[in-house]
Amino acid sequence: MTDAPEILPIPVRVRPEIAALPPYKQGKQASADAFKLSSNENPFDPLPGVLDAVNAASALNRYPDATAARLRERIAERYGVTSDEVHIGAGSVSILAQLVLATSGPGDEVVFAWRSFEAYPWLAVLAGATPVMVPLAPGARHDLAAMADAVTGRTRAIIVCTPNNPTGPIVTQAEFDAFIAKVPADILVILDEAYAEFVTDVDAVGGERILSRGAHPNVVVLRTFSKAFGLAGLRVGYAVGHARILDAARSTAIPLSVTAHAEVAALASLDAESELLERVEVIAERRDRLVAALRDLGWAIPDAQGNFVWFPAADETLAVAERFEQAGLIVRPFAGDGIRVSVGEEASVEKVLGIAASVVRTLPEGHVARRLA
Repeated sequence: MTDAPEILPIPVRVRPEIAALPPYKQGKQASADAFKLSSNENPFDPLPGVLDAVNAASALNRYPDATAARLRERIAERYGVTSDEVHIGAGSVSILAQLVLATSGPGDEVVFAWRSFEAYPWLAVLAGATPVMVPLAPGARHDLAAMADAVTGRTRAIIVCTPNNPTGPIVTQAEFDAFIAKVPADILVILDEAYAEFVTDVDAVGGERILSRGAHPNVVVLRTFSKAFGLAGLRVGYAVGHARILDAARSTAIPLSVTAHAEVAALASLDAESELLERVEVIAERRDRLVAALRDLGWAIPDAQGNFVWFPAADETLAVAERFEQAGLIVRPFAGDGIRVSVGEEASVEKVLGIAASVVRTLPEGHVARRLA
């Protein structure tokens, strides 16, 4: 066994909670002969019209429009709001960071389900706040009743991820309505809908419906162009909500972080939305077929409404992930909990099923990942 790598001391004074915080690690990169199923990327290449728009934005010697005004206006029209009620960021996670910084500091609390998006805990810590991680309910779903009970006088923000990354299930509209009725109106509720376009469950909560009612100005809806729209490499996302809440987020933003190329690509993607959503339908069908086949093999796969599936491998997570990687399938393990496998190219599906079939038979009787007959 090799020795653990030496951890060098930090030569300057750093906040102790930051010194103890591990840096964010993205999904493992894949070699040319492997399938990268670790980052929930869209397996389709960008549409030609999107590439043409990016190539035409060639003024690299000029700063972009700091407000991304054209994209804000386009999204505002889509949601029936003003452009001041739309905020553009370098991916929705950057807006998440801005909202947490704007609302939360030392002594405050940020509530979210766990396991959920791995950035949530460190976004709270970066702001100096305390992350409050509410365990998921059976079926790897949000326990909104428990999340409402976790709210205290120190709570400043609540994050609801639907479909939940990395486990897959949605929050229903009825569940969210009951939850928001219990939350004090001066607490920010962030509805993180990064994977909304892949949802086929008609009972799912919808940010558009919440915003159109206007009854909950403390709710901000997050969306991204990284997933369904296939612009992960350009980093562009958006928030829709009350203008003054978004002003607070804008005040914490790093100026000029959304590039001109990202803005024009997002606009071109909206122009080609119908064609892009046809691709989303292909991925959703592939996902449903994969889930059904995995369950037939004996895996206890939770409901999947994003572009990924969740293997609740628990203590066997790293060993199972290694089996996938040995077969040229780069997946995303979360040690002690499970493995997220993105829905990728059609050719990857049979390979995933082949490894999954061989692995499930090695799990001990009664393992949480084994589906009861």
